[in-house]
Amino acid sequence: MTRTAFVGMVFIGALLAPAASSAQISCSREGLQRAVDLYIAAQAKGDTSRLPLAMGLGYWENHAPADINSGLVKTAMTIDHQRSLLDTATCQTFTEVIVTGKVQNGEKPYVLGTRLRVNRDKIAEIEILWTTTGYWLFNADSYLKYATTENWGAIPAGQLDTRASLVAAANAYLDAFLEGKKDLVPWGYPCNRTEGGAHTGNGSPTDSCDVGVPSGVNIANRRFIVDETIGAVQVFCTFGAGNANGGSGAPDSHLFRVENGKLHYVHTLTHLLQANFRGRGAGGRAGETGDGGDKR
Repeated sequence: MTRTAFVGMVFIGALLAPAASSAQISCSREGLQRAVDLYIAAQAKGDTSRLPLAMGLGYWENHAPADINSGLVKTAMTIDHQRSLLDTATCQTFTEVIVTGKVQNGEKPYVLGTRLRVNRDKIAEIEILWTTTGYWLFNADSYLKYATTENWGAIPAGQLDTRASLVAAANAYLDAFLEGKKDLVPWGYPCNRTEGGAHTGNGSPTDSCDVGVPSGVNIANRRFIVDETIGAVQVFCTFGAGNANGGSGAPDSHLFRVENGKLHYVHTLTHLLQANFRGRGAGGRAGETGDGGDKR
């Protein structure tokens, strides 16, 4: 091979190679954000062919193993809003996806909670908890309205809560559902809660999330994704342990924003058909909407 030909091949290779500034999938914040960006592009198109999926990929919907080839990730959606947590300690992400279904004819509205786990430079797990029309308190328009007016920006460096304190705040809130010990919850003010689409608070500095929390329900099977940079912690769980006396066990997601150790936003998604409401005594869920009479 001549020197000229060799130099030419090197030059062409350099042109075809990815730019050095282009983030690659990894467990760094930049790498996890790259994984999220690829997922969002795939979900928007309903096409996973560009995702760097690991051999032996795990795929779940609503806490149950599912076939990715017929999964919701294969459904194209016009995404109106998305927000992500990046957990570098566990190499996971959580993305809240809001789809009002108004942009293209025939689209269904959805609110999704999607977890990714990265293994080196591949996506090893995809888990989606989805809600749509007919599910508990679902209202994508309302969810979008409130989610887009909230501040989930980076916490100032000197005010960051530790991972342990973020998990503790989430646990304190969820523990209150079993024994009703609300005095142990680190309530912040103002605090606003959006549950499926129902919302507490009216923009007042005294808005509180300390409304309508039931007792006697075991929020079980908790799994955490934590992003200290934005003061956020997300919990996949079940609303109850799945028996008649402790709640339906419906797949559930609770997302919290914590500032200076205090709760300021709570977002809740529950994969439970509204028509299946039968009250807590029949295995349902007691609602958090504040009137004390909502039960599922």
